[in-house]
Amino acid sequence: MSFAMYAVASATTVAAGDVDDISIAFDEKSQVLLRIVIAAILFGIALGTSVEDFRRAARRPKAIAIGVAAQFILLPAITFGLTLLLGVKGSVALGMILVACCPPGNVSNIVTHQARGDVALSVSMTAVSNLLAIVLMPLTFAFWGHLHPTGGPMMRAIHLDALDMLLEIMLVIGMPFIVGIAVAHVAPRFAARAGKVVGPVAFLALGLLIVLALAKNIGLFVAWIGVVALAVFLHDALALGLGYTIARAFRLPTAATKAMTFEVGVRNAGLGLLLVFTFFGGLGGMALVAAWWGIWDIIAALTVARVWRARSGDSDPVPMSIPGGATP
Repeated sequence: MSFAMYAVASATTVAAGDVDDISIAFDEKSQVLLRIVIAAILFGIALGTSVEDFRRAARRPKAIAIGVAAQFILLPAITFGLTLLLGVKGSVALGMILVACCPPGNVSNIVTHQARGDVALSVSMTAVSNLLAIVLMPLTFAFWGHLHPTGGPMMRAIHLDALDMLLEIMLVIGMPFIVGIAVAHVAPRFAARAGKVVGPVAFLALGLLIVLALAKNIGLFVAWIGVVALAVFLHDALALGLGYTIARAFRLPTAATKAMTFEVGVRNAGLGLLLVFTFFGGLGGMALVAAWWGIWDIIAALTVARVWRARSGDSDPVPMSIPGGATP
């Protein structure tokens, strides 16, 4: 049987089922690799983060407070409302809420630079958001997840403990981030060189792991992508729109508005995918949302950045070092 025929046959088998009843296969070794990759991404971000970034954030409390409120209060709340409006299944709703609670990654810095936005603000917000996410992410997800009418029973059925999730996030975000900042402070030249390798390689590895996960479950993906595609599209547009709207509402400068748009709109879906496999056994709707978000979010953010840059009349942006060592 050909690969295409297998995909169609598998899709037909599960089409009559329920997305809440399926699970995405991801073996233990792959989960360990995913943990390492996510930790490496955060380590790469930290290598490009200095104590001065936090001082800079302290000098711009208004913008940072707006961004934090948008990411950890408004976006999860609005996402909760969107899941009710769309009437999605419980696992899909939990996936959307989980992604909304994830911190931004260094992709937000890349697209902010591409859009000629305020990269300094973007870097500061990414640093602050990832630090706060260690505590705020599990608490926020537990709150909205348990509150959801269809997702809540699923969370209670597996007895999800916010403390367990906090420890997992501390392991894959907190420790690499703190170690990375310490290395950057003690050995800035080494950190600058290492960041140029660690960040891009880890980011590519994450993309490869997501692609491999989808390939191993191609039948399920083909059968159920239609269930999550519209929800992810609307959710991503809502997140980007929220960042833009709140920045305009508080009359932030244009460059800061671009940074805010991407800091709120770009989520570290890879971390969400890891948590889905760790705590939810690859629950169908959650895994599909996190995996597809990780792909679509980058496409959408880059598109918005390109449009912004074209409207500004700029050609290619001047190369500049950003967290994780990537240079657009």
